[in-house]
Amino acid sequence: MNIALAQQNYHIGNFEANTRKILEGIGKAKAAGADLVVFSELSICGYPPRDFLEFEDFISKCYAAIDTIREAADDIGVIVGSPARNQTKKGKELFNAAWLLYEKEIKGVAHKTCLPTYDVFDEYRYFEPGFDWKVIPFKGKRIALTICEDIWNMGDNPLYRTCPMDRLISQDPDLMINISASPFDYDHDDDRKEVVRQNVLKYGLPMFYCNAVGSQTEIVFDGGSVVYDAQGNLVKEMSYFEEDFAMVTLREPVSGEEAGSTGPVPPLYEELLPGLSVAINSPRTSAERTTPHVEAAEIFDKDMRVAKLNDPARILQYLTDEKNIAEIHHALVLGIRDYFSKMGFTKAILGSSGGIDSAVTLTLACEALGSGNVRAILLPSPYSSGHSVSDAEQLSRNLGNPYDIIPIREVYESLLHALQPAFSDLPFGLAEENLQSRTRGNILMGLANKFGYILLNTSNKSELATGYGTLYGDMAGGLSVLGDVYKGQVYALARYLNRSGEVIPANILEKAPSAELRPGQKDSDSLPDYDVLDKILYQYIERRQGPKEITAMGIDEALVASVLKLVNGAEYKRNQFCPIIRVSCKAFGIGRRVPIVAKYLG
Repeated sequence: MNIALAQQNYHIGNFEANTRKILEGIGKAKAAGADLVVFSELSICGYPPRDFLEFEDFISKCYAAIDTIREAADDIGVIVGSPARNQTKKGKELFNAAWLLYEKEIKGVAHKTCLPTYDVFDEYRYFEPGFDWKVIPFKGKRIALTICEDIWNMGDNPLYRTCPMDRLISQDPDLMINISASPFDYDHDDDRKEVVRQNVLKYGLPMFYCNAVGSQTEIVFDGGSVVYDAQGNLVKEMSYFEEDFAMVTLREPVSGEEAGSTGPVPPLYEELLPGLSVAINSPRTSAERTTPHVEAAEIFDKDMRVAKLNDPARILQYLTDEKNIAEIHHALVLGIRDYFSKMGFTKAILGSSGGIDSAVTLTLACEALGSGNVRAILLPSPYSSGHSVSDAEQLSRNLGNPYDIIPIREVYESLLHALQPAFSDLPFGLAEENLQSRTRGNILMGLANKFGYILLNTSNKSELATGYGTLYGDMAGGLSVLGDVYKGQVYALARYLNRSGEVIPANILEKAPSAELRPGQKDSDSLPDYDVLDKILYQYIERRQGPKEITAMGIDEALVASVLKLVNGAEYKRNQFCPIIRVSCKAFGIGRRVPIVAKYLG
C-alpha cells in the first residue's frame, strides 16, 4: 500500500483556502499513485481554532468542507482532521476527530482520547475525550488511527488514564497512523521522533505520522512528519518549517520467523503495578499477548514537555547550542512571514537603535518579508551615542532596507516643558527616562497608522521577564519577535545571521547593551549580568524551579530572590504586551498563566 503524507500550512477559519489546499494534496497523491493520503490534525479548520469552536456556523462549515473533500476521495483514501459532533448528547458537544474518507463516503472516524490542557493547549475546554476505540479497515489493512497527544501517553507516569493504542492493539491492526499539530520548541523535534519510535517499538507496528507546519500567531508548527518501520527504523523524515509531500510504501511483513512477531503488546497502563515500566526491548509473538510481560525498560522524561537539561552548569551552552539557534532562526522567520501573510499585511516598521535586539529583529524581518518591505526608524535622543546612529545606518545599508532618522529631542523637551508644572523641581528619574521611550513609541505608531505598517516589537525575553521595558514605549508593537529569546540567545542569533558574512555590524555585537535613556546608562546598572540572569530565568520559567533549587546552583540567595521578585512583579506589564512568537517550551503569553495580583516570591 502506498501512503502519502501531505504536510501543509493551514489558515484558521479559512475554509475555502484550507479545502483548496487539501484538494490539491489529494490530486498530487493520486498522480503519485497513492492509495491513501494523510493530512494533519484539524486540517479542515486549522489549529488551534479555540473559541471559534463554540460557533455552530463554524462547525457547519467544517462539515461542508468534509462533504466537498469527500467527493474527491473516490479511488483514494483521505484522512483529514476536523471537529465532529458528539451524537450521544453527553459530555462536550464536540470531538477532535480524524476522518477516513473513501469511495465518496465516510468510512471511519477516530476521536482523540488524550486532550492536553497544559502550556498552550486547552483542548478539554472544547472537546469530549474519545471513549470508543476501533481499528478502521481499508484496502485489506487495519488502521489504528490516533491524533497527536494520543501517542504521548508513555512511560512510568502516564498523564492520562487511558492509552488509545493499548485498546486498539487487541484488534490486530497492521499499521498506526497519527495526525498531529505538535508545536515547535527548540528541543521538541527530538522528543517527537523518540515518542513515535517508542510507540513503534512498543506495539511492533509501523507508524505514519503527519504533523502540521506553519505559524498561527504565537504558535509555530515545524512539520518534520516521519515514517518509522515496525523495527523502529526511520524510513522518512520530511522537511522542517516548510510544506512538504512524501509517499512511502507500506511493506508486507517479512516471511519466516519475523512474520509472527507483532512486537511488544503491554498490559493497559491502569493494570501496571506502581513503579514498573512497559517492556519495549523484546518483541513478543501474538501467542504471548494474553500474558502481560512487565520488566524494567527505558525511562521516558516524565512528561516530555519540560526542557530536559538537568545540568545547570550547561544552561548557557544549551540555550545557545548551534542546532537550537538554527531552529529558532527558522521558527522566527516563519512566524513573522505567516503572521503578515495570514493577516493580509505586507509591510513592517520598527525602531532601529543600533542595539543588538533591534538589529536581530530587523535582519529577521527583512529575511521574512523582503528588505523593501521593512522600514527602520532611527530615533536618537539627547542621550544617544553617535555610534548608535552610525551602527543602525550601517545595518540598514547592509540589509538594503529603507530607513529614516527622526531625532526625538524636540518632542521630548516639549513633553518635559508641558509636565514641568506638575513635576515641579523633582530630580530627573525614571519618569523622564520613560518619556523618551514613549515618545519613540508614539512616533512609530503614528508612522504605522499613516502608512499601513505593522510595528514589530524588539524586546527580548530577559527584559520581558524582569520588567525592563516601558509600557506604551519600547513595549509597543503588533508582534513580538524576540519575546521568547533570552539575551544570550539574541547574541547567538546575531552571530548565526552573520555566518556567511557580516550583516550585523561587529560594533553592535561588541558594545555593552544600553537603553541610552540617561548619560552613560548600561543594562548592568539595573540588571545582573545576562550570563547570570539568563540562568536564573531559565530555571524559574522553563524548569519551574524555586529559589532553593536555583540558589543551589551557586548563585547568591539575595540575587535570586530579587530576580524572582522582578519576574512576578512585572506580570501586569506582560499582560498588556503583544503576541510573542513561541520558540521555547515555556513562553510568556497563553502558555504561562500566573496571577497578576499575587504575593508568591513578591
